[in-house]
Amino acid sequence: MTTEPQRQPAVWLFDLDNTLYHSRCDLFAQTDRRMGDYISRLLEVHYDEAKLIQKGYWRKYGTSLRGLMMEHKVEPTAFLDYVHDIDYSPVEVSPRLDTVLGRLPGRKIVFTNGTVRHATSVLERLGVTHHFEDIYDIVAANYVPKPEMSVYRDVVGRYGLEPTRAVMLDDMTVNLKPAHELGMRTVWIRTPESMRRVEGQTLDHIHHQTDDLLEWLHEWLDGPVTPSSRA
Repeated sequence: MTTEPQRQPAVWLFDLDNTLYHSRCDLFAQTDRRMGDYISRLLEVHYDEAKLIQKGYWRKYGTSLRGLMMEHKVEPTAFLDYVHDIDYSPVEVSPRLDTVLGRLPGRKIVFTNGTVRHATSVLERLGVTHHFEDIYDIVAANYVPKPEMSVYRDVVGRYGLEPTRAVMLDDMTVNLKPAHELGMRTVWIRTPESMRRVEGQTLDHIHHQTDDLLEWLHEWLDGPVTPSSRA
C-alpha cells in the first residue's frame, strides 16, 4: 500500500503531448499520419492496411515503434526523426504557462514517450524550456514506453527522487498507475480522447483531474486542491 504524497512536492514530472500544450493543437494527428506513411512504405502495403498494423502494434507493445522494432528490426532513430518532422505552429507561446511554472516550487522534468527533439520543439514554441531540468524521453528509456514500471523506477533512480514528494501529470490515466503505485501524487489532464478511453473504468489511482492544466496549477498555488472524487 502506498502512502499519501506530501502536500509540498519536491519534483514535478510533466508528460508532454496533450499535457503541457492543449489537445486542440492536435500534433498527434500529424505524427499519426506520418507513422502510417512510414509503415506503408516500409512494408509495401496500402496506407489503410498500414494503419491497422500500426494500431495493432500500439495495443500489443505500447507504442507503434516498439512493435516495428520487435517485428521488423526497424532502426528507431530513422522512424522517430520521420514521424516528428511536423509543423509545430499550432503550439503557441504561453506567457501564462511561463508565469505559473516560474512560481511553481520544486524541480521540473518532462517525462515523455516522445523524443528530446520533439519535446524541445514543443517547449521552445511554448516559451518554457528554461523551467525544465531535463527531458526523460523514449531513448533514455531504451525505447520501453510508459506505462512500463521499469521506466518509472529508472526515472526515480536517475534523478534521485523520493516518490512521495513527487507529482506526475499526464493525459493518459494508464500512465499514472505506476506513478501511484510508487507513491506519487497523480494528476490526470483530461482530453476528449483520454476520457473516451476510461469509460467504465475505476480511477482509484487518480488524486486530481482537470480539463485545464493552467487552471489546476493556479489553484494548487493559490487555493486548496482536494483529491478528485473516485470515478
